[in-house]
Amino acid sequence: MRLIAVFLRLFFRLLYHQFAWTYDLVASIVSLGHWQDWERSALPWLDGRVLELGFGPGHLQVSLHEAGLSAFGLDESRQMSHLASRRLRRKGFQTNLIRGCAEYLPFPANTFETVVATLPSEYIFNAITLAQIQDVLVPGGKLVIVPTAWITGNGLLERLAAWLFKVTGQAGAIDLVITNVEKRLQSSGFHVQHKIQELKGSKVFVIIATK
Repeated sequence: MRLIAVFLRLFFRLLYHQFAWTYDLVASIVSLGHWQDWERSALPWLDGRVLELGFGPGHLQVSLHEAGLSAFGLDESRQMSHLASRRLRRKGFQTNLIRGCAEYLPFPANTFETVVATLPSEYIFNAITLAQIQDVLVPGGKLVIVPTAWITGNGLLERLAAWLFKVTGQAGAIDLVITNVEKRLQSSGFHVQHKIQELKGSKVFVIIATK
């Protein structure tokens, strides 16, 4: 299992950087086409000026602009920044995208009403990251996270996808996920609530943490 974990970390790093051009295809295959629906499940809780952390190829950025929100994004991958910028320009939207790390947010205090991260890696629960998010949120602002999702269908492909998500750490026991996540956020000063959204063939876990 340790060897598998090392391999998967390398695989995901390459997928997010050197092989970013294959990201949409791989994400669609392993999620059975649900990936972008999982990202968009955060939309009902987003308002005002929105900062997306880890915007990837930019699909949620497009959705934010289409919803009439003031959208900004930060991602450390040069390749993903290029893909997202190109996608936004093709749609005629402004590209308010910055390359950087969530541990060092280059924005003034009290800048955003909402910060969002969908299916992020462990960085989002780092105490330094959470302190940075607290700083850039306005009083009463929200951090919205979609940390995981579950494939719920009973077909062969659904069972295979569910197994893959479990192996890669993208899905876990819901009670353990909720307890661990809420504890970390509360220790950083957030008031936390969570929702489980039922989608066709899957469930999505959404966290709303208020400053």
